[in-house]
Amino acid sequence: MNTDKILAESIAKDYAPKENSKIMALKKLDRKAKLPATVFTYTFGIIAALVAGTGMSLAMQVIGSGVAGMVAGIIIGIIGFAGCGVNYPIYKKMLEKNKSKYAFEIVQLAKEISES
Repeated sequence: MNTDKILAESIAKDYAPKENSKIMALKKLDRKAKLPATVFTYTFGIIAALVAGTGMSLAMQVIGSGVAGMVAGIIIGIIGFAGCGVNYPIYKKMLEKNKSKYAFEIVQLAKEISES
């Protein structure tokens, strides 16, 4: 077995122009359906966690002082924790909506791939 030839072919394959195959189109559609929900969820989750952390810092009087700061911290912390709590259900709804939006195209392309 000529390992040099196999290695050369694998390297050349990396630099060869890519064909637009149906599998690549299917992967691209799948990514297009899932990406918006994922980006929103990460962004919303990070913001909600920062709000919860700010609320906890105010409530423990790490930042701010007095009873008013503590009460505000508790309220802000509850809002942040509520945001963390609803993040997953929002993600599921967005993902379901996007999947239904692209479902027909994905199913059609998958059928074409499986039939050939």
